[in-house]
Amino acid sequence: MKVKSILRMFGLLLMMFSFTMLPPVFVSWLYQDGSIIPFFDGFAIILIAGFLCWLPVRGVHIELRVRDGFVVVVLFWVVLGLAGAIPFILLTDYPMSVTDAVFESVSGLTTTGATVITQIDTLPESILFYRQFLQWLGGMGIIVLAVAILPILGIGGMQLFKAETPGPVKDTKLTPRIKETALALWYIYLGLTIACAICYRVAGMDTFDALAHSFSTVAIGGFSTHDLSIGYFNSSAVEMVAVVFMLLSGMNFALHFMAWRKTSLRPYWQDSELKAYLTVLGLVSATTIIYLYLTKTFLSVENILTEGIFQAVSIGTTTGFTTTAYFNWPGFLPVLLLFSSFIGGCAGSTGGGMKVIRFLLLLKQGHRETMRLVHPNAQIPVKIGQKPVPDRVVSAVWGFFAAYVASFVILMLILMATGLDQVTSFSAMAACINNLGPGLGDVGYSYAGLNDTAKWILCFAMFLGRLEIFTLLVLFSPAFWRR
Repeated sequence: MKVKSILRMFGLLLMMFSFTMLPPVFVSWLYQDGSIIPFFDGFAIILIAGFLCWLPVRGVHIELRVRDGFVVVVLFWVVLGLAGAIPFILLTDYPMSVTDAVFESVSGLTTTGATVITQIDTLPESILFYRQFLQWLGGMGIIVLAVAILPILGIGGMQLFKAETPGPVKDTKLTPRIKETALALWYIYLGLTIACAICYRVAGMDTFDALAHSFSTVAIGGFSTHDLSIGYFNSSAVEMVAVVFMLLSGMNFALHFMAWRKTSLRPYWQDSELKAYLTVLGLVSATTIIYLYLTKTFLSVENILTEGIFQAVSIGTTTGFTTTAYFNWPGFLPVLLLFSSFIGGCAGSTGGGMKVIRFLLLLKQGHRETMRLVHPNAQIPVKIGQKPVPDRVVSAVWGFFAAYVASFVILMLILMATGLDQVTSFSAMAACINNLGPGLGDVGYSYAGLNDTAKWILCFAMFLGRLEIFTLLVLFSPAFWRR
């Protein structure tokens, strides 16, 4: 383990994160909301902490190994979640406990969107902006940003990138150099954010709300500046803008890059994962619309269409925006929508869940095993887009699925042991490990009523989901720490 090199890298990343406290300072000054001091203090504390980590090892230049990259990523996300809570803790007019502050910070950075705040509309603009900004930074991954803008990270960049980016296949680079790859992804990310903000503004939002919601939409986060979320605007135009950009953000960003570079839509048509992604969301949307119509949940056909499509896409992509209390919908719909979040977005997107590519590989592997029962001696490869998938990748997907299910079950049982009922425990764990946000039962509106122990457990679940299970669990393996 390259401890000094890890400490140097960690110090640099922490100092970089401290500057995320400055945009809310500007917002506080602009709106004169009296919340400048908590952000200035947070900036100073995090900057000094990062500097003290970096100073003793500033001259160390040792190449990071993959194992070191995992340590930096996990350490940074955990400390980031704690550091991001500082402004919430220092607010005097809107006091929050340490547990609630950390929960809100972790939920923002992991783009989960679960909140413990029950009167969001009363918060100062700087705090509202900060919550949305945290999600935007966490969406693509602040460490990928670091690789893009800090050449000083040097050779270790690839190890960080592989440990941070989501999905079962992480070795494909869009450009020859990893720094250029990370920068290309951030250009696409920034471009989508700007386009989303403009569309929200045209659809009727004011400038502040348009910018704030573009952050959480493209990040697939789900935080809002209002208690009623997107439902506050009561606008079909706003909802459809959200649907379009949630769909785009749930796609593999590499596809956006390839389509832009080739000025062609062919990369989209040829991608099997994208076809499966749209098919799943299409089926869930159609089922939701039909059942809402049959149960006469809404009076007008327009409401049935817009509400059905919006909630199916929002929950299916793990964004978590709401326009209505979907958890009170009749029959099986709330559970169907919650289960769709387990599939989530595409690999290489800002979405959560297990990722569509893994779901697709599990289906294809299941089909192969069925065919082998009929033809025991047949050689039947698993293919994605006419290309055979190595057995190593298929095995890794099954291993991920097993770890995902085991983690979910164990943590859900622990939640139940803290006193939560079955529905609340199941939905809260599903919403947090899938980085979704809103759940069922007592966590339909917010997580404020949960006990502190449950909130810390859910914070761990958010990290598990954001870091794709193994990135975090590998640190608990004795083999990882052997020389």
